[in-house]
Amino acid sequence: MNGETAWALYETRLRRVSAYIHDHLDEELDMERLAGIACLSSYHWHRIYRAIYGETLAATVKRLRLHRAAGEIVSTELAVSEIAKRSGYPNLQSFNRIFKSVYGMPPARYRKEGSHAAFQPSPDGKTKAMFDVTIREIAPTELIGVAHSGPYMQIGKAFETLFGTLYARGLARPDMRMIGLYLDDPDIVPAEQLRSIACVTGSAEVSAEAPFERRRIDGGDYAVLRHKGPYADMHKAYQWLYAEWLPKSGRQLKDSVMFEEYLNNPRDVPPTQLLTEIHMPLV
Repeated sequence: MNGETAWALYETRLRRVSAYIHDHLDEELDMERLAGIACLSSYHWHRIYRAIYGETLAATVKRLRLHRAAGEIVSTELAVSEIAKRSGYPNLQSFNRIFKSVYGMPPARYRKEGSHAAFQPSPDGKTKAMFDVTIREIAPTELIGVAHSGPYMQIGKAFETLFGTLYARGLARPDMRMIGLYLDDPDIVPAEQLRSIACVTGSAEVSAEAPFERRRIDGGDYAVLRHKGPYADMHKAYQWLYAEWLPKSGRQLKDSVMFEEYLNNPRDVPPTQLLTEIHMPLV
């Protein structure tokens, strides 16, 4: 088996294991089970996975479970104890401790005071803080991406497939920018039917062979809001842009796709340090 054939085999297995992790976060995900899905010994599989993704399988599972938990804390009224149970923690105390170590505060306090709270209106109808929005002219940009159907909070599954495939095919480059395209309005379209694309730039030489597809960002003016904090908080920033910034801006929306650019990587920094630029297209 030559090197190219071997990596093609690993690519398929990476995709299969990544999809299984995302789809079975409520279940026990030990090394032996995931190695079995990859059809490799755990000894070898763990090293291949870490070489491609830059983190251990255990770190991936922990990160994804806490990411989902943060989203549920912000956007649902589920009891924290139920969220802890769904996240695989044996008791509320251990969940509180781990969540605080990653998100900077216990989950009950995060529900009230997380960075999303800055976008919530006070009794007089105004948000508690103001946010800098810059107008930028963006050049048309070609992208390569992997499609995702379902809740926007789960687009990470498509990003895992995107980067795993790029690395397995030897196509990943450090100057590739991470872009998320969001095609539907989550206030109108049911979460299970939402469409999004996990993308990177700098893809002119990348073949659009499955699972990839080509996409494009239209050129023109965009309102850009830089958001610092967990991805779970960003829907509040969108609401603020539409409800408060846009009516006062004197600008009109362009019939084009909004997108997010991720300036750092959730594998490298804690959720509280994540930087995302939300781009709203303008006429």
